[in-house]
Amino acid sequence: MEAKIYINDSGNAESLSYKKEESSRKLLWVDIGHFSELWQFLICSFVVFIFFIPYGYLQEAIFAIKGFKPFGWYLTLVQFFNYAIFGLIESQFKRTQRRIPLVLYLLLGLILLGSMGFSNASLGYLNYPTQVIFKCCKLIPVMIGGILVQQKVYKVIDIVAASCMCAGLILFTLADNKVSPDFNLIGIILISSALFCDALIGNFQEKMMKKHNASNAEIVLYSYLIGFVYLLFILLVSGQLRDGTEFCIQNPVTYIYIFFFSLSGFFGVQAVLALIRTCGALVAVTVTTCRKAVTIVISFLLFSKPFTFQYVWAGSLIVLGIYLNVLGKTNHFDLKMFFMNSSKIFENVRKRRKSPMIV
Repeated sequence: MEAKIYINDSGNAESLSYKKEESSRKLLWVDIGHFSELWQFLICSFVVFIFFIPYGYLQEAIFAIKGFKPFGWYLTLVQFFNYAIFGLIESQFKRTQRRIPLVLYLLLGLILLGSMGFSNASLGYLNYPTQVIFKCCKLIPVMIGGILVQQKVYKVIDIVAASCMCAGLILFTLADNKVSPDFNLIGIILISSALFCDALIGNFQEKMMKKHNASNAEIVLYSYLIGFVYLLFILLVSGQLRDGTEFCIQNPVTYIYIFFFSLSGFFGVQAVLALIRTCGALVAVTVTTCRKAVTIVISFLLFSKPFTFQYVWAGSLIVLGIYLNVLGKTNHFDLKMFFMNSSKIFENVRKRRKSPMIV
């Protein structure tokens, strides 16, 4: 089966249509179509964890290097360059031809630059767990954009999910402000800008892939290459290119970290796409959310940082919001019926407590 993959208006990837070809059942260019559905899910999920957990660790390790925090945009530049090279190599093997007009890539590269650049730059001001928590809440800017731009009407469960996420983000931010001496509001602005760009990417990629049926290799190559050119010009003008290069030359281990950081991210994206093709978007979102939760736990275990139990309560609210968001995507779920059934259960329990015990 071959699936056309796009990003929907909730910021999640979904499949458009399927054709009976074996290419869609490949994971990192290895055919897994002969396995059962369960084993395909387990293999894809395992590979997602294998690549994205080191990705998160390396990202935090890079910013843990003394003096690197001001160079988040330089990290993005090198990361975009590596992704473009990886995409070029893949395109050469697959003999990929460009189907999407170049003018559309000019816009996509700019939005992608904002998404990854603001995200990397925010780590100069925020704890890594706070940044990951914000990235788990893409539903919020997507819903705001949908209401303002497309006048969409969302289900009650989506509003409840967004409310839980907002409350969790506020509590998590207040906790970070309380325990972290380096807390800076600029970090919140940067990561919020990254989420806004994520929301734009979803709608834009959906239209591009629907209309032009472009391959993943093509989109990776052209979008990251154009984003690299944009950022190269900006850093040349600002002087950050020279400063970032000098720092990394003086600390060569930084380039090693960035290379493996980019490599794990590139393969991780391929694994997520394979998971979407084999199991669907709903399963993929659940797996990647669990991966982010594991990444946060590992961050607290491996990197020294202040901790408060308010992180736990805030994180629980956000997890509840994510769960409700995923649950709301199933057509058979009815929030009103959920609350009605819950009230009946509590009423039955109350009646049993009041009834006399028969021995």
